[in-house]
Amino acid sequence: MSEQSPLWPARLHHIRIDSGDPGTMTAFYRRGFGYSEDEIGEGVTLLSGGARQLLIGRGKSGTLPFMGFALDDPAQLDAYRAFLQTKGFNLQPSPSPLFGDEAFALDDPDGHAVVFGLPMEPDEDYDRLPGRLQHAVVATKHLDKMAGFYIDGLGFNVSDWVEEEDGSPTAFFVRSDAEHHSFAAFRADGQRFDHHAYEVTCWDDIRDWADHFAAIEVPIWWGPGRHGPGNNLFFMVEDPDGNKVELSAELEHMHRHMPHRTWKHEERTLNLWGNAWMRT
Repeated sequence: MSEQSPLWPARLHHIRIDSGDPGTMTAFYRRGFGYSEDEIGEGVTLLSGGARQLLIGRGKSGTLPFMGFALDDPAQLDAYRAFLQTKGFNLQPSPSPLFGDEAFALDDPDGHAVVFGLPMEPDEDYDRLPGRLQHAVVATKHLDKMAGFYIDGLGFNVSDWVEEEDGSPTAFFVRSDAEHHSFAAFRADGQRFDHHAYEVTCWDDIRDWADHFAAIEVPIWWGPGRHGPGNNLFFMVEDPDGNKVELSAELEHMHRHMPHRTWKHEERTLNLWGNAWMRT
């Protein structure tokens, strides 16, 4: 992130996932993640629970129409808007119903809208199983363009690169506050939503979430393990459309000017404890 960028700090506040069967998806997330449901019109359902919010829309399954990043106050939002305008970005009206009228959006190279705004409602304090929405990840055929957009364009900080032996990148992780990443992208043979993650408070929470999924007969899809980039404990489950959902604990914190690291493209990078989900 450049010295001049006003993005820091910003946090991932909500995402929208589309599905050809939004009713089944909504039921899964209600049951699995303790969400309450609110129909907000135009085929979109708002799911809320503690410090996490998720929009489910009707559309092509496995797509991520937009991500909403919350800034701290109107002054920061105005400064960031001006910063992007000086870079020549064409800012668009926000598609998110969860931010106020002052919010704005722009499309990344793969067509995901990235929305910046101020939440209209505060997050709930109580959650029986804590899990704050923390990051979203996509797979892309255009990793270089995506990296340029998020790093050089939007001003995210690079936390980690993953590279082949010849130096060609296979993934990047970027942050917009002290947490290791709020967004990441993996090189793949197509464009798709990869996963989103909820950050819990400790390792015991990982156990409690795993017991919860066992009780409702949702199997763990990958994990438990420990990522190299981010150093977090994790496991993943799969929703009815095949989207992966991560429960994460103890994600690394990095100060604003901490330099990035480089990791080998190998299984151990993605899971220090064992087998890995290799996108390429």
